[in-house]
Amino acid sequence: MTSARENSEGLPRVPSIPLADETGAAGEQSIGNLVKDATTHLSTLVRAEVELAKSEVAGEIKKGLKGSVWFILALVVLAYSSFFFFFFAAELLAEWLPRWSAFLIVFGAMLGVAGLAGYLGYRKVRAIRAPKRTIDSMKDTAAVLRSRGDDDEPGPANAPARRV
Repeated sequence: MTSARENSEGLPRVPSIPLADETGAAGEQSIGNLVKDATTHLSTLVRAEVELAKSEVAGEIKKGLKGSVWFILALVVLAYSSFFFFFFAAELLAEWLPRWSAFLIVFGAMLGVAGLAGYLGYRKVRAIRAPKRTIDSMKDTAAVLRSRGDDDEPGPANAPARRV
């Protein structure tokens, strides 16, 4: 269920740029007002891009934290190794095998459990992806801004029509 501050995908809502001017037609506005509006819209666009990046990166960080739990488990097994249980297992094996080989087998089993937990943690962390929507949105914004900059330069396609 989404709240009033989230969209349908569960991401926070970000400010948007109005598609129509509320004050009147563009022809009636002064250059100063147009520049002010453009600055406001650009500021809103940048804030929206930053909010989108934050929400996507936060999701990926959560995935990373969940994957790191497996690494923590591996470290706990390696550090403490359930000291008494593994001693018991080694002593039990020492009833049928030489004592040194019983302890070596138990140590190998401990390394196997730690290796498995490390592998599971690696798989979870490997699933982390770059914020694709933010990157695509930034590329689109850059392309629009570049094309707007090209429109300002006088050239044959942008030359004013001559009156005869």
